[in-house]
Amino acid sequence: MFVLLGSNGNITSKAARILLSQGRKVRVVGRNAASLAELRTAGADITVGDIANASFLAGAFKGAEAVYVMIPPNYGAADMGAFQDQVGQAIVDAIKTSGVTRVVHLSSVGAHLPSGTGPIAGLHRQEQRLNALSGVDVLHLRPGYFFENHLAAIGLIQTLGVYADMTDSSSPIPTIGSGDIAVVVARELANFGTRGKAVLHLHTRRDYTQAEAAAILGRAIGHPELKHVQADPAQAKAGMEQHGFSPSVSDLFEEMSKAFSTPALVAELKVGPTEVTPTSLEDFAAGVFKPAFEGALKVA
Repeated sequence: MFVLLGSNGNITSKAARILLSQGRKVRVVGRNAASLAELRTAGADITVGDIANASFLAGAFKGAEAVYVMIPPNYGAADMGAFQDQVGQAIVDAIKTSGVTRVVHLSSVGAHLPSGTGPIAGLHRQEQRLNALSGVDVLHLRPGYFFENHLAAIGLIQTLGVYADMTDSSSPIPTIGSGDIAVVVARELANFGTRGKAVLHLHTRRDYTQAEAAAILGRAIGHPELKHVQADPAQAKAGMEQHGFSPSVSDLFEEMSKAFSTPALVAELKVGPTEVTPTSLEDFAAGVFKPAFEGALKVA
């Protein structure tokens, strides 16, 4: 059996469905039964509980051939870093207790840096915790910026006619679609082998600046004039907090946005190992962003 931590989100559900389609036994572990209902219907075993509870996770991991682990976002956390460390330590303790020896870990581009990267720094700390495990093979996946993050811009595009966030407009950013990550997760769980502690960088064929991304997304939705605007951090963070983000999280997102414009964040991509994934931003714009944008228009 393969155990995947997460929910009916962008990566976990897609990877689970791939494994199920191959006739493999899958257990998905999450916090909310309703979000896992579709995976239960698809044939997965579902386990619901507190992901920060190491005893609960150890029971869920027990007997697994390999596990996929990730620290889920908690945008309302009073201290995002502390939340990451709490869940991260619970995962590590559960791996020890359950006897799991093969782990695929969702990390991020920039996780080689210990600080200055916002929430990515929490994934650096988790990599270090997992690397300290004795007798456990670990593969850290370090994907680029998710295409799906662009969906958060739909509201502002509809109301103000611009794509605005705190990221620099002209810095090339390694990017990827979550479906491509899911393919790699499923493949690596099913064909793990012995690897010690390893890293695999994932990104699509080319990097995109936010200005280029806005133009591509704009053309897909019939607004070829769409521009990216680097938002004032104070205004952007105030808007985030109005939508339920804690000040801790908004501060970390500001830091991460600045980090994406620095060469140090992506320096490890040149070292590798790296896998180039097939989905382009143009594919995402036509297949995902456009339908989401049009769906939001109908709701409005």
